[in-house]
Amino acid sequence: MDWLKKIPIGQYVAGELSWLRRIDPRLKLAWVLMFLLTPVLADALWRICLVIVLLLITFCSGLQRRTWLKSISLLFLLSITVGLFAMFLPTSTTGPALNMRSPQELSIIQNLLPSWELISFGPFNIDRNSAELGIKTSTLIFTVIHSVNIMLITTSPEDLVWALRWFLRPLSFFKFPLDRLSFQLLLALRFLPLIQEEFQNLLRSIAIRNVKFRRLGFKSALSLILSVAERLLTNILLRAEQGADSLLSRNGFLISPEYFRSERIDLVKNSVINTCSTLILFLCIFLRIKYGNS
Repeated sequence: MDWLKKIPIGQYVAGELSWLRRIDPRLKLAWVLMFLLTPVLADALWRICLVIVLLLITFCSGLQRRTWLKSISLLFLLSITVGLFAMFLPTSTTGPALNMRSPQELSIIQNLLPSWELISFGPFNIDRNSAELGIKTSTLIFTVIHSVNIMLITTSPEDLVWALRWFLRPLSFFKFPLDRLSFQLLLALRFLPLIQEEFQNLLRSIAIRNVKFRRLGFKSALSLILSVAERLLTNILLRAEQGADSLLSRNGFLISPEYFRSERIDLVKNSVINTCSTLILFLCIFLRIKYGNS
């Protein structure tokens, strides 16, 4: 029952083998923003290209397969499932037709027009609009989740918070509490593994007791699920209270995220990979403006 620990979704994995770890965290955040924003109002071809680029980055990243293979397999399954459901949804509604012309003339016009129907079996019809909707939906889910997951796997929470604080630094002129916001974000990122650990412990307790949901019935199974959710929420609030007590013991002193950074950015050592990443990023933005419009 330790499958949650074997799938590090959204968790930092320490290591030095991947070239993704050497990229400036500010560039990583810019790349993720590119993957999140460029699919907006883009055609299906651009979204498919983003998926291919993400797969190439993942396969050539040098990361260990155990850090991304299972997560990317589950994400593929989720994306394809949602895409198939989206394909069978009706994409348009047809209003009542008015017989302003003779049926023979209408049949001739319909024969001359190209057919938009791709697949038809029984009550299910897949036309070009529904196929495009399914492709856009599945590729958007994969792009959003996997791009953020790759960044979180290869970037420590301290570096990520530092990069976000660097982008938000102009807000400090307006007396915006950047230190407080950065520290709270750092605590939230550090709190995610604790939530996963509590959820894993509850699942392990159910597996050890060999609970059979089919024999319990609907009401008993629902009551068990609600009790487990209540216990999970209680444990999470207990952890949060312990963290709050530790902060109160320090008189509410907020530590700057820069204090937690293990190493400074070596611009000379990583200048080549950072320069290449910046140029490729601008190239992707140019291609999106030039060819990616729907």
